[in-house]
Amino acid sequence: MNDFIEVIDNAVDPALCAAIVAQMQQSQGLRAGEVGGGVYPELKHSRDLRLAGQPEWAQANAAIQQAVFAGLLAYLRTYPQALISPLMLQVPLADGVRRLQAEDIAGMDDAALGQLARTCLRPGAANLQWYRSGEGGYPYWHCELYPRDVQCETLHRHLLWTLYLNDGFAEGETEFLFQQRKIAPRTGSLLIAPTAFTHTHRGNRPQGGDKFIATSWILFQRAEALYPA
Repeated sequence: MNDFIEVIDNAVDPALCAAIVAQMQQSQGLRAGEVGGGVYPELKHSRDLRLAGQPEWAQANAAIQQAVFAGLLAYLRTYPQALISPLMLQVPLADGVRRLQAEDIAGMDDAALGQLARTCLRPGAANLQWYRSGEGGYPYWHCELYPRDVQCETLHRHLLWTLYLNDGFAEGETEFLFQQRKIAPRTGSLLIAPTAFTHTHRGNRPQGGDKFIATSWILFQRAEALYPA
């Protein structure tokens, strides 16, 4: 049975991962990791760095987002309903319109599927996270949807992703509660999964070495973009 958790190995070259880790370790922009709009180290203990709007991170950010987009296309080919089910997409015909089917996505090339994905979805800002051995982690069981944001941005989150920037330590898995599955970090591998409570998860503490990741979400376009007047 599908659990809708996909791991794409070698999504990013290990040399680039190492360069990102090295740059992060020297960065003056690290801040205490936040959860739900606040700093709660008993829930999440990390040092974080948001990449959006940081010129010195533009090249790394672009490479990360490119890898995530390629992973997204692979995910949509596996689970085309991730686009079709929420949006009731349709295609124009000479005499009207026709609802898009899963088989239509299977027949699209990457350019066509990429255009459809960009029309319906948008990338979240990438966030680098540093979890120190034996103390860092996100041990609180959580999902990625919550209604606190008055702009409803957090409710637009459709898929989560995590790019593992290093390995060589024990534990530190991304653990999914209901699927009873632990994803072991491997340098350059990309995890994609749904954001809702069905995929409640936590980040286990690394042991014997620090853990570095990049993470964010794929969000729906806002209603004013999807459904213009």
